[in-house]
Amino acid sequence: MTYRQLAGRAKELGGTLPASTVATTLGRTTLPRESFVETFTRACGLNDEEVRRWLDSRTRIAMGASPRPADETKVEAVAPPEPEAAPRRRRWRAPMIVAAFMSVVLVGTLGYLTRSFGASSKPKETAVVVPGLDVREVGSWVRIRPARSPEFCLAEGTDRTRLYPGKIVAQQTCGGDASPHLFLDPVGEENAVQIQWHHPETGVGCVTVVNEGLGHDLLEPRDDCDDDGMDQLFTIGSAGPAEPGRFVIRPAGTSQCLGLRDLDTVAGTEVVRERCSGAPDQTFLIELIPPP
Repeated sequence: MTYRQLAGRAKELGGTLPASTVATTLGRTTLPRESFVETFTRACGLNDEEVRRWLDSRTRIAMGASPRPADETKVEAVAPPEPEAAPRRRRWRAPMIVAAFMSVVLVGTLGYLTRSFGASSKPKETAVVVPGLDVREVGSWVRIRPARSPEFCLAEGTDRTRLYPGKIVAQQTCGGDASPHLFLDPVGEENAVQIQWHHPETGVGCVTVVNEGLGHDLLEPRDDCDDDGMDQLFTIGSAGPAEPGRFVIRPAGTSQCLGLRDLDTVAGTEVVRERCSGAPDQTFLIELIPPP
């Protein structure tokens, strides 16, 4: 079962579990949130009692105690005195417990999924989603900047004509309050990806092309991601052998490109869908970055 399938199962159960969240959380050694543990274990098919045991284990770790098996018997014993150096080692206890818990989550979950859904004995072939960019099969965190104005990043903005009232995608100063965290999520269809939009205030959404109305051809960060929505799928290709590290982003199924409105270079310039022309404003710098 892939991270995307886990996300789909969570959605069927009324929860939210983006593939990017699973990849990031399982890659850390910090204690996951209680809501993540509950949603994740339910998506894996565990029943209420099994989910409760996982939550109890997480609570004990958060309180500084080691997780214990459900059938553990109570044993009364007098602990031998610890050597004087022991207090210096205690500061490592919590991180070690957390790391052990995350290892159990990974091993237990993978074992459960293998038993429940089977595992292929064939080596898995990983398609090149973005030529020239080592995007992981489960997706990768990225920073996207217009090559013509690299001091800016793709972030939240507004339509400067004031015709479209919603939030849109624009170039803004990197790291500002309007800066979301971007995650390229491969969907496995003709090397297409979703550009997930993790905003500190509005949550998780996907970059979407507006196809009608006053916002036609603008991009907006909608708060729902639909794998079947062509307006949320993009293909990313190299800008050419003479421009390593530079990419062209195209809405999937079209011959159009993303670019900056009116070739503008100032902060707040809208990112739009337009005819591919090879102009400098249609080239982007995409960098892989660590999880936020």
